[in-house]
Amino acid sequence: MILYLMRGYNMEAVDGSNVLFIWSAVTNALAIFGAFLSDAYLGRFRVIALGSFSSLTGMILLWFTAVIPGMKPRPCEQFKDDCNPATPAQLAVLFSSFGLISIGAGCIRPCSIAFGADQLDKENPDSERILDSFFNWYYASSVMSTVISLTIIVYIQDHLGWNFGFGVPAILMFFSALMFLFGSSLYVKEKPSSSLFTGLVQVPFVAFKNRHLNPPCDSDEYYHHSHDKKLAPTNQLRWLNRACMIRDPGRDLSSDGSDPNSWSICSVEQVESLKTLLRLIPIWSTGIMILVSMGQSSFTTLQANTMDRYLTPNFKIPAASFSVSTVVVIMIWIPIYDIVLVPILARYTGCPRGLSMKFRMGIGLVLSCVAVAVGAITESVRRRIANEQGLDEQPAATLNMSAMWLLPQFILFGFAEAFSAIGQIEFYYSQFSKSMSSIAVALFTVGMAGSNLVESLLVNVVNSVTSKGGKESWLSSNINKGHLDYYYWLITILCLINFIYFLVCCWSYGPFEDEKPGISDEGEDNIEYRALPSS
Repeated sequence: MILYLMRGYNMEAVDGSNVLFIWSAVTNALAIFGAFLSDAYLGRFRVIALGSFSSLTGMILLWFTAVIPGMKPRPCEQFKDDCNPATPAQLAVLFSSFGLISIGAGCIRPCSIAFGADQLDKENPDSERILDSFFNWYYASSVMSTVISLTIIVYIQDHLGWNFGFGVPAILMFFSALMFLFGSSLYVKEKPSSSLFTGLVQVPFVAFKNRHLNPPCDSDEYYHHSHDKKLAPTNQLRWLNRACMIRDPGRDLSSDGSDPNSWSICSVEQVESLKTLLRLIPIWSTGIMILVSMGQSSFTTLQANTMDRYLTPNFKIPAASFSVSTVVVIMIWIPIYDIVLVPILARYTGCPRGLSMKFRMGIGLVLSCVAVAVGAITESVRRRIANEQGLDEQPAATLNMSAMWLLPQFILFGFAEAFSAIGQIEFYYSQFSKSMSSIAVALFTVGMAGSNLVESLLVNVVNSVTSKGGKESWLSSNINKGHLDYYYWLITILCLINFIYFLVCCWSYGPFEDEKPGISDEGEDNIEYRALPSS
């Protein structure tokens, strides 16, 4: 897409990268919207169907921008001053297609993994192991789709043009939506519950109303949805416990003991769910920086575009396809870890997942630091060779350096993502009740949205600061004159700081769920009532 924006819409590298960062941020942030719709109103099946239709419409519109000449500005040579920018109408069509695709992804991403988990047999005694395996294989299947997009689809775009390159994904999306709808009668469809977001907002509101009251110690004086479990709320964030106090049973509750007004009293379940969400935020925030480090594909594509990409004398690898090595590593590593290493590691660690979620997340953060550092070294070598060959003013020229030098950083990113991403998803999913499972998964995609915004901010700040006084920006469209290596070193430093922050957050949070002795994950309501560790 960075090449499409630069060549088709005459954008500079920084402007095109900003568009893609913001588009990704909106796409990932809309996961909360999709989770809200599915959990509170429509159910996961309907939301996925809605997202499939929106994605299909957006991809068809994007295809039209390539097919219809008037939807793009007149082509021009790159780095010439006479290039005509895209008109507002042309950008409106392009951004409308992006928006529809974002809505579709926002509906599908947080719901598909939870919808798949709904299909599993919860009565199976091995349900915990099956669920863990499902997460691994779900991620592997999504990785496979990325492999197809970064190889076959990119090859079509590179060799047959955007007319075919955008048309093929639109056709595939059509068949995807059709296949999903055909399976409707076979699915387990969980009914949506009440508005979870509204319930979470009610807790601090009611707690503030009751701020002058002291929380009681007797669990009978708290309001519960489930009358079978009379557990008092936990002591963490204790000021929120005022929201579930039964001050006057005759006024707070109806004759059958139910809640007549959620803005006057909340349940213990609501309070504990909000506490869980608030306690997760520090750990969640540590995942943003690793996504920032892996989100520099626009610049790595520009690097590859200047390097020797011939695999054989007659086959040239598309510049955007090198990141597929990251995906291939994930695809190979996940089944090896799940089938071979988990049983072996479980014997020594006592953890059914092989390595604890905390340990896997930490490994991912360390590997991402190393990967960015390797990328910085590779770029410094690439830029030096370009200067030695006198290609400072020829950014479109191919220098005498193999693009295979980019593979080590992509391979390291693959291991980093395989450890960190799956560990994060399992962690979020394990902390919430089943009714909030889509929101738990959406946390990961919201982290991706946060990383996109950080990336955009970082790009703008670096570009603005380094181009002062008429200097060449580190992120110049002519990367032979810029200093992309300095930019990578900056990200490496930020990743190291983030790892230290992660260690502090883990210490503050206390033991993760797979590190607590004697706690079972059986039952969908366990998470709502489990005692949270002090922090």
